[in-house]
Amino acid sequence: MLTAEVFNWTGHVLRAPRTQLREALDRREAGHTGVYLLLGEVEGRTRLYVGEAEDMRERMRGHVSGKDWWETVALISTASDALHKAHVKYLESRLVEIARSVGAVDLDNSNTPTRSSLSEAATASMESFIETLMMVLPAIRIDAFLDKRRSVEAKAPSSHASADPVFEFRVPRHGVAARATLRDGEMIVHAGSVVRNAWVGDRKHNTHYFGLHDELVANGTIRMDGDAAVMTADFAFSSPSAAAAVVAGRSANGRTSWLHVPSGQTYAAWEEAQVKEPRA
Repeated sequence: MLTAEVFNWTGHVLRAPRTQLREALDRREAGHTGVYLLLGEVEGRTRLYVGEAEDMRERMRGHVSGKDWWETVALISTASDALHKAHVKYLESRLVEIARSVGAVDLDNSNTPTRSSLSEAATASMESFIETLMMVLPAIRIDAFLDKRRSVEAKAPSSHASADPVFEFRVPRHGVAARATLRDGEMIVHAGSVVRNAWVGDRKHNTHYFGLHDELVANGTIRMDGDAAVMTADFAFSSPSAAAAVVAGRSANGRTSWLHVPSGQTYAAWEEAQVKEPRA
């Protein structure tokens, strides 16, 4: 069970596994007016339901029997219980809109809820609340609203930094030929990269990677092209191995699969050289 707050932010987030729901509902914040997220996995894909309630504790008790697929809940409120019905209806609608536009998960909400009517000042406050919430949720491992599509247009090196390093991963016998840029700690696989058109690896022990591959196929980031598939947009992965697995359609060690351009070093060797190299 995790809680999250940010200095000078009124929000409070409680994330708990379903196995600890009783303990979560015993917390004071569970009885506040707020928005809640239910997350689980159905047929290898992440499913999300967004709801709102004036008393989240009572609403969650109904979801124990009403929805059996979810495994994690996040309760979003304020520490001082300052939200009212119109606030949370607005938040519910906006969160569904964001999740639907990102397309990273399957939404259990059949329709986007109608936004409540708020004053201009209240709307601005809720948008500011959401902006901070979008930073908090990934920190507690909720990525349903995180758009990992990126632009990898070349950045000119400054006087203090070199250009972003570029890597390639090829599997000639399967036609795989991918290129990626390492930027801000993310491995961004370029649009146009040719990747495996299906997950051929183990689906029992690598649920995250094959689920991510399936999600990218479903939302069109990976487009089938005959016996292969092509990345239609730049997409950021959290690690070289995550990027390599989706490209190869199976588990892969990204530290040895990705080769630095133009040195030809593996990612691991390149990284070791960077650590040893003294900074100017």
